[in-house]
Amino acid sequence: MNEEKFTLKEIFTHKTSTHEFQIHWTRLGDPSKPALVFIHGFPWSSIVWQDLASALDTRYCIYLYDHPGFGQSPQTRRHGDNESDLDPTLILRAEASAALFKHWNLSKPAHVVAHDNGGLVSLRLFVEHGLKFASLCLINVVAIGPFGSPFFQLVANNQSVFQALPASFIAGLARSYIKTATHRPLGSQTEDLLVQQWQEHGSQGPARFLQDIVQAHHRAIGEVEAQYPRVGSQIPVKIIWGKNDSWIPSERASALSDALNARELVFLEDAGHLVQYDQPSKLASEITRWLTMHEQ
Repeated sequence: MNEEKFTLKEIFTHKTSTHEFQIHWTRLGDPSKPALVFIHGFPWSSIVWQDLASALDTRYCIYLYDHPGFGQSPQTRRHGDNESDLDPTLILRAEASAALFKHWNLSKPAHVVAHDNGGLVSLRLFVEHGLKFASLCLINVVAIGPFGSPFFQLVANNQSVFQALPASFIAGLARSYIKTATHRPLGSQTEDLLVQQWQEHGSQGPARFLQDIVQAHHRAIGEVEAQYPRVGSQIPVKIIWGKNDSWIPSERASALSDALNARELVFLEDAGHLVQYDQPSKLASEITRWLTMHEQ
């Protein structure tokens, strides 16, 4: 695969009274084509979308970006100490993403595909920031409680203990955790690529990995979840779920589908949380069919 093609060459900076965000992004394909935005979650980056982007960039104008503190985007800078770093993090992430969408100044609403807690970001964009989507496809998303696996709870409840561990140990935890995201073993090169940002000399580092786990355990979304019923009544929503997801049980997909009034709910067999690598062809087929149905 052409790595240069997926380099996030563009940089967008957004400043608020309390924070400064720097987002690295890129655009693929013909700008005159319908816009398609991919939103990643934790502990990932835009890397997880590369195969799908390659499959679709002749039909759509693809937008890829790394959230602040992920992949190629540096961590959020705080101007003051006005808020805790725990609960507001996804709120801030959605705020930065909303600013990026507005910076793009798209002529028509984009199709959005989101994974993991990128799903909650996408829903905040729609519910809280008033962004319009042509369609929304959610893949094994974090969007309905309760949140946090037993591992997340262990880290959150023993934060000082984990923070005292050597960085190399935390980097090993990150690798072990990422290995559990797929139903089939990841290839060594793919595994290294996904883990790289959390290593001692990676773009983010082990401490950042721990920080996001603690934040996930303290998440509160009641004000957003209460708005879910109107989402499906205003835009077409599809949910795709790897049936063998060991991180988020498949029952959560059905509950989310009901809450959002989703038009489609599809389970993919022999796929875990990271469907992009377990069933790339089936995922591409499902998304292509969905997008074709809702082209404007």
